Amino acid sequence: MTNPKDSSSQEPRRLACSRCGTEFACDLSGTCWCAEETAKLPMPVKGEDCLCRACLRKAAEEAVS
Repeated sequence: MTNPKDSSSQEPRRLACSRCGTEFACDLSGTCWCAEETAKLPMPVKGEDCLCRACLRKAAEEAVS
Protein backbone atom coordinates (compact mmCIF):
# COMPACT_ATOMS: atom_id res chain seq x y z
CA MET A 1 0.00 0.00 0.00
CA THR A 2 1.36 3.45 -0.87
CA ASN A 3 1.14 6.50 1.28
CA PRO A 4 -1.06 9.14 -0.41
CA LYS A 5 1.22 11.86 0.99
CA ASP A 6 4.09 10.41 -1.07
CA SER A 7 2.20 10.81 -4.33
CA SER A 8 3.92 12.97 -6.95
CA SER A 9 0.50 14.25 -8.05
CA GLN A 10 -0.03 15.94 -4.69
CA GLU A 11 -1.54 19.41 -4.96
CA PRO A 12 0.65 22.38 -3.96
CA ARG A 13 0.17 23.67 -0.42
CA ARG A 14 -1.68 26.97 -0.13
CA LEU A 15 0.23 29.21 2.25
CA ALA A 16 0.13 32.73 3.59
CA CYS A 17 3.51 34.47 3.83
CA SER A 18 4.74 34.50 7.43
CA ARG A 19 5.73 38.14 7.11
CA CYS A 20 3.13 39.93 4.96
CA GLY A 21 0.21 37.50 4.68
CA THR A 22 0.25 37.25 0.86
CA GLU A 23 -1.20 33.92 -0.28
CA PHE A 24 0.87 31.69 -2.55
CA ALA A 25 1.37 28.03 -3.47
CA CYS A 26 4.26 25.85 -2.33
CA ASP A 27 4.92 22.73 -4.40
CA LEU A 28 6.88 20.28 -2.27
CA SER A 29 7.75 18.15 -5.31
CA GLY A 30 10.80 20.33 -5.93
CA THR A 31 9.25 22.50 -8.64
CA CYS A 32 8.33 25.34 -6.28
CA TRP A 33 8.90 28.86 -7.58
CA CYS A 34 11.42 29.46 -4.78
CA ALA A 35 13.79 26.94 -6.39
CA GLU A 36 14.06 29.39 -9.31
CA GLU A 37 15.21 32.22 -7.04
CA THR A 38 18.90 33.09 -6.92
CA ALA A 39 18.53 33.98 -3.23
CA LYS A 40 19.06 30.96 -1.02
CA LEU A 41 18.16 31.37 2.63
CA PRO A 42 18.14 28.94 5.54
CA MET A 43 14.90 27.19 6.38
CA PRO A 44 12.37 29.41 8.15
CA VAL A 45 13.01 30.19 11.79
CA LYS A 46 10.89 28.62 14.51
CA GLY A 47 7.32 29.88 14.29
CA GLU A 48 7.72 30.99 10.68
CA ASP A 49 6.76 29.20 7.47
CA CYS A 50 7.72 29.96 3.88
CA LEU A 51 7.90 33.50 2.57
CA CYS A 52 6.32 34.93 -0.57
CA ARG A 53 8.63 35.91 -3.43
CA ALA A 54 8.81 39.58 -2.41
CA CYS A 55 9.57 38.84 1.26
CA LEU A 56 12.13 36.18 0.29
CA ARG A 57 13.95 38.70 -1.86
CA LYS A 58 13.79 41.35 0.88
CA ALA A 59 15.11 38.90 3.48
CA ALA A 60 17.95 37.93 1.13
CA GLU A 61 18.90 41.59 0.66
CA GLU A 62 18.87 42.12 4.44
CA ALA A 63 21.02 39.01 4.99
CA VAL A 64 23.68 40.36 2.60
CA SER A 65 23.75 43.82 4.22
